[in-house]
Amino acid sequence: MKADAKRSVGRTALIVAGLGVVFGDIGTSPIYTIQTAFNPSDPHPIGASIDHVYGVVSLIFWAVTLIVTVKYVGLVMSADDDGEGGIMALISQVRKASGISRRRKIALSGLGVFGAALFFGDSMITPAISVLSAVEGTKTIEPSMDEFVVPITVVIIVALFAVQMFGSGRVGRLFGPVMLVWFTTIAVLGIRGITMHPEVLKALSPTYAFDLLFHSGATGFFALTSVVLAFTGVEALYADMGHFGRRAITSGWLLLVFPACILSYLGQGALILDDPSTVAAPFFRLMPHGGLIPLVLLATFATVIASQAVISGAFSIAHQAARLGYLPRLRVIHTSEREFGQIYVPVINGLLLIAVLALVLAFRSSAKLAFAYGTAVTGTILCTTVLFFVIARHRWQRPLWQVLIGAGFFLVLELTFFGANLTKIRHGAWLPILIGVVLFTVMVTWFRGRYLVTTERLKVEGPLPKFVDGLRKRKPPVLRAPGTAIFLNRGKETVPLSMRESVEHVHALNEHAIILSLDTLTVPRVRNADRLEVDDLGHRDDGITFVRAKHGYFEDFNVPRLVRLIAKEGIESPLDPRDVTYFLSRVELKPTKKPGMSRWRKELFLATAAITAEPADYFKLPRDRTVIIGSHIEF
Repeated sequence: MKADAKRSVGRTALIVAGLGVVFGDIGTSPIYTIQTAFNPSDPHPIGASIDHVYGVVSLIFWAVTLIVTVKYVGLVMSADDDGEGGIMALISQVRKASGISRRRKIALSGLGVFGAALFFGDSMITPAISVLSAVEGTKTIEPSMDEFVVPITVVIIVALFAVQMFGSGRVGRLFGPVMLVWFTTIAVLGIRGITMHPEVLKALSPTYAFDLLFHSGATGFFALTSVVLAFTGVEALYADMGHFGRRAITSGWLLLVFPACILSYLGQGALILDDPSTVAAPFFRLMPHGGLIPLVLLATFATVIASQAVISGAFSIAHQAARLGYLPRLRVIHTSEREFGQIYVPVINGLLLIAVLALVLAFRSSAKLAFAYGTAVTGTILCTTVLFFVIARHRWQRPLWQVLIGAGFFLVLELTFFGANLTKIRHGAWLPILIGVVLFTVMVTWFRGRYLVTTERLKVEGPLPKFVDGLRKRKPPVLRAPGTAIFLNRGKETVPLSMRESVEHVHALNEHAIILSLDTLTVPRVRNADRLEVDDLGHRDDGITFVRAKHGYFEDFNVPRLVRLIAKEGIESPLDPRDVTYFLSRVELKPTKKPGMSRWRKELFLATAAITAEPADYFKLPRDRTVIIGSHIEF
């Protein structure tokens, strides 16, 4: 019984922590969604008539129900990759699927990479619009606070990114209880609003959504640009699944977040019907004037937490993208011993901070940013839909008719949202598309450039069997120094550059030499029992051994830990992990006119390489026992 009680307490604690990381973005959408729908400065304004209020609230309810609850929570989150979620996990599964041609896999992977690029754009816009919208609530208390909105927002955002190094788990434990209070508060305020005009509950009927879409001219179509704000952050639910698990996220959504948000939307709609003058800030006007200051403070905390959801998701996707070859190797810090998915990526944190501050200073209001928001969200959602149903068909072997019906329904729904948001191109919707195109170009350029460099490097390194055979015949003979050397290499077909340079120029090689290849598989993790593959290269007496160490795309490379595993398995004997020298090759790249990629993309490849983590740090090598040998390659 005690064990069951502990497990129950642990699950509850995990759900509460998840509130502080996973649901922040989607859970703070009530602050600005209804307000944006009836914004008179919108390029396509919607009047706050009774029919329009019912229609918008109905659209919000059914959009959140279908896209978030049915599609993501019910369907997409079942497509986890050994517990990991996010669009890069979908790419990994597409790569492993049978019955798909290589060309189609490349195209689908490219689609997924574009979706990931759009998600990074979302990660930049969310903190800016969320915090701005909350701080703007101070104007409902005192209009003169307007001039302080941007400076306060900047301070809050800098503080938010500064605490990321402590990890999403610790942040969740800090923010989770705050979000529990937040969702309780917006639910209570929503109920208060509903009591003012109970007939708003009729908006739960889909007929009002249909009437607005199909019987009000273009008004319903333009309304979709604001309705999409109600499910921003939905991709973060999936991307953050590795942080807290599907069960905790599903429970938190169904038991608390979904009901609280819907009650808030209904309450705001009822308030507008009861008093149309509240349309400028219906969320804050639900609170009696005496409680506005605590509500603004709570909303500010909640929107800071909203930003946490997409930041954590960006860390997860960037890490996976790097391990799958779409970004350079990144320094990743695991911030939890219990939850492997909880990570901190310093370079991504810094780049996001710069981008978010630039957006705040450029747009200076949440209303202007709202015009840009929906395109990134709907674009990513569309990419996820396509990849998910491809996996359902080819990995799960679902009947074709089921796949076509499901994919057709959601694609029509989401393409409609995407098309509506394209009407805001001139008003800011160009921004996430531009961000997506730029990041997509960077990612596919890195993938292609890495292939070209590897190809040229293989030519320079030369075949490993021939090199090993020639060691015995060298004149003068190679000096075999005592001790063990670890040479990192990409495979066993070629010679590690560091080994070749050591033999060619120093005329020496350690008595025991291990060529270690670190391979990333299209699975999140690999068991230690399955990690190592050994080949003595047919020259056991020469003391040269090849070891292939398999890793999942969500695991770090830790070479000293691998050496301890090699010693434990008795692969190389004698082997003292404390007396091993590590050899790395540092390659200087020089772009040329060789075919394969245009010159500007080669320059972009080199520029992207600037964020690459230091090899010794990336592989966790001890500095005092690491030798770096330089070389250069033209590509």
